[in-house]
Amino acid sequence: PLTLEEVRMLVELFYLPYHHGALAQELLEHFRWLRANSLSVGVPPTAPDPCGGTRWRGRAQSFQLLCARTCRLHSRFVSTAGRALLYDLHPYLWDIRNMLLAACAFVLWLGCQSITAPILLGRDAEPWARRGGLFGELQALLPVGNSCDLFYHPPPLFPSSQLYLLRPLLPLDKVGAVAWRGCSEASQGLQAQLSHAPALPGRLLGSFLSLSPEYTFVLEDEGGPCGYAAGALHAEGFLQQRDSSWLPAIRHKYPPDLGTGGPALGQDALEEAVLFFHTEPLAVPQPVLRRFPSLVQLGTAPRVLDVGASRSLALCLLSALRANGSRGVFCQVSDADRQQLSFYSKLG
Repeated sequence: PLTLEEVRMLVELFYLPYHHGALAQELLEHFRWLRANSLSVGVPPTAPDPCGGTRWRGRAQSFQLLCARTCRLHSRFVSTAGRALLYDLHPYLWDIRNMLLAACAFVLWLGCQSITAPILLGRDAEPWARRGGLFGELQALLPVGNSCDLFYHPPPLFPSSQLYLLRPLLPLDKVGAVAWRGCSEASQGLQAQLSHAPALPGRLLGSFLSLSPEYTFVLEDEGGPCGYAAGALHAEGFLQQRDSSWLPAIRHKYPPDLGTGGPALGQDALEEAVLFFHTEPLAVPQPVLRRFPSLVQLGTAPRVLDVGASRSLALCLLSALRANGSRGVFCQVSDADRQQLSFYSKLG
């Protein structure tokens, strides 16, 4: 059963509509302070206080521990609460868990990035677009503007106790071989990885890893990496660089005949992947780039059935782009890729 401490945490998260419990108040105080003082970390730090970075990282670690405790509470609650209580309270705790996944990843991102434009405080969002309580206050602190659709999703019919970790891309991620990513710097490893060729978004991720790694996030569960969100702040320059330098280098490294004469196992997938690199990408119309200057791409493994985790991926990516001044995003999806169309539609 739930422990007394876990029950106390649950009560403090949903204390009163306009009066937070101790845990919720601590979460909000940490998050507000970390946002307000984020310029003391970054690359390079812009605050005059030389000790500010150490203090900021200490509070960031405290905030991350509180978020992790709350996520574990959600997992424990799903596993141990009675059915009637679970279905009454799960939607609220599920919402808080998803919001804290995104908030924690955003704080981790703030700790390793240089904010070149003021973090937008979300003043352009209509007041009616926000809910009350802890969820609404956390929503107001994430700089996602009027992206209200991301905050309103019904909880899953069958609650899951799966624990997730959402974080920015680390340098080790670019070196390690992740099967669903489908990108490798070693030509010998390419064939082995592409024999398990991922869907179209997985192949496109290579350009983000090379040209825009600072806007890439990884979702992990107990089985390892299971999702990603990648973005480019200035899509026009990113696409020009991709087509003029990244793609030619990839095509030179992986010639069209690489997929021929290999083992039969996974041969079709290998040929399809190599063909993808040698297919000219479609140009993005200028009106789209003017109205939506940033490019985003998201994907999750088939085992991720909880749309809340995907929503958290989108929230942290949009927050990171918005914090550096982006005013709109677009994604590229083939009209024949029903899986990706369904994925983005579920995000709203």
